[in-house]
Amino acid sequence: MLRSIDHFIGGSTFASGERQGDVFDPNQGQVQARVRFGTASDLQKAVDAAKAAQPEWAATNPQRRARVMFKFKELVERNMDELAHLLSSEHGKVVADARGDVQRGLEVIEYCCGIPQALKGEYTVGAGPGIDVYSMRQPLGIGAGITPFNFPAMIPMWMFGMAIACGNAFIVKPSERDPSVPIRLAELMTEAGLPDGILNVVHGDKEMVDAILDHPDIAAISFVGSSDIAQYIYSRGTANGKRVQAFGGAKNHGIVMPDADLDQVVNDLAGAAFGSAGERCMALPVVVPVGDDTADALRKKLIPAIEGLRVGVSTDPEAHYGPVVSKAHKQRIETYIQMGIDEGAELVVDGRGFTLQGHEEGFFIGPTLFDHVKPGMKTYKDEIFGPVLQMVRAADFDEAVKLPSEHEYGNGVAIFTRNGHAAREFTARVNVGMVGINVPIPVPVSYHSFGGWKRSGFGDIGQYGQEGLRFWTKNKVVTQRWPDGGPHGENAFNIPTFG
Repeated sequence: MLRSIDHFIGGSTFASGERQGDVFDPNQGQVQARVRFGTASDLQKAVDAAKAAQPEWAATNPQRRARVMFKFKELVERNMDELAHLLSSEHGKVVADARGDVQRGLEVIEYCCGIPQALKGEYTVGAGPGIDVYSMRQPLGIGAGITPFNFPAMIPMWMFGMAIACGNAFIVKPSERDPSVPIRLAELMTEAGLPDGILNVVHGDKEMVDAILDHPDIAAISFVGSSDIAQYIYSRGTANGKRVQAFGGAKNHGIVMPDADLDQVVNDLAGAAFGSAGERCMALPVVVPVGDDTADALRKKLIPAIEGLRVGVSTDPEAHYGPVVSKAHKQRIETYIQMGIDEGAELVVDGRGFTLQGHEEGFFIGPTLFDHVKPGMKTYKDEIFGPVLQMVRAADFDEAVKLPSEHEYGNGVAIFTRNGHAAREFTARVNVGMVGINVPIPVPVSYHSFGGWKRSGFGDIGQYGQEGLRFWTKNKVVTQRWPDGGPHGENAFNIPTFG
């Protein structure tokens, strides 16, 4: 009998929903569980639980909220192996990569452990005669997160960690492809002392998403996924008066200058382009060598490195990456590979047709390399989201800056060079939200903030860090005066001035 994945509402699992979705084991290509698709009435149960619990949680002092985060961090670390294997079994990424998924989420939880310091407002003594001005940040009420399949631990923790630490209640709608880890995280939050109803998990497809977007009691929504859906969520959510941050797709570039350490570049590209089977919005699927000499030398080193990558089951400790998440996604990637050939790019390494003995029905695809890709090609413009690396040759530095700057996505970019001036100039000029200098995947640490530009991000405030704190709170400014005498009502009809 297949395992059933239910909602988590009010501190316990809740079985509801006639429609169900299949959850696959990507290594075998077989269904391993079924997840219940909720309705608007199921969402209402989660909202009711959140509304009942949130006022008392908001009134809980930040130090006590931080203690829950400390305990949750301890519990996640204690259950790391369980979480990593559970994540890997539904997503397909190798267990080591799954641990990294959990760990990067925990880094934001660590930041949330310092929420008493982060939430401190500003204070001005003596702004005018007997007048002080101070600010405070207060929770919004109920927030919601709609999370993608590719990071089922990290991104939910990015969202609910910040929101809950700030005093909000939260509802997670995880991807229906790998929904078990968010449920387990919610259970661990409850074990850590979080009051029932503060963190709820509901499952579903577009019906549930639309219910979240339209619900009048949900004040803010955070989303990570494809750009078209991000734009839809941003438009519909803001039209309903909600605060929305919606992060979309990417086509990140790695610029390789002639003075770069090519051995290091190849090592970095192997992980950044092919790690997690390329199913990362911060993957590096486009490499831009500057000058044909650089391109030829890089290609010569890349081919044996790519051909030496080990594709295996997600529990294989020697595997560099595992299967992609679904059969449909595997077919989509292979369609893009054929499209690249049809568009005139040179297929240097072909990952199609890869099979693994004993796992012939698994969703595996080998690493692929294209050279002589042109900016006008659809395969260059679109996010493939698979183990496909494209080489776009740039004649000079200016062209290398222009390529990522003019692409419709603006999530991340990296430059590989030993030249400080070139790196500084590139960083200042490139029209992209996150930049790495000899760092292939420039995901910021938890006390900065994550967020792309252009069609990679809708909304003005980034994930986690101080940006996340601002997103999940509203600012209140208080101007106070304690008079020490004088006629009552003096100048009461004038706008006060403090000069």
